[in-house]
Amino acid sequence: MIEIINYLKARYLSEKAQGMVEYALIVALVVAIAVAAFNGGLKNAVTNAFDHASNAVDNAANSGAAPAPAGD
Repeated sequence: MIEIINYLKARYLSEKAQGMVEYALIVALVVAIAVAAFNGGLKNAVTNAFDHASNAVDNAANSGAAPAPAGD
């Protein structure tokens, strides 16, 4: 009976450490992808999209008209 308890303790305690390592690896992968994306072309695309939206709002405010719906 003691052997079974020792086996179960060792098994479940080691899985907690494994889960933390897996979580850390996933977080590191997500951070690496984000850094690569925002240092590359995605950064320019997002910046251009926000600039375009800002210009559309400014033009609508200056002309007094409502902005055109997206996709038109």
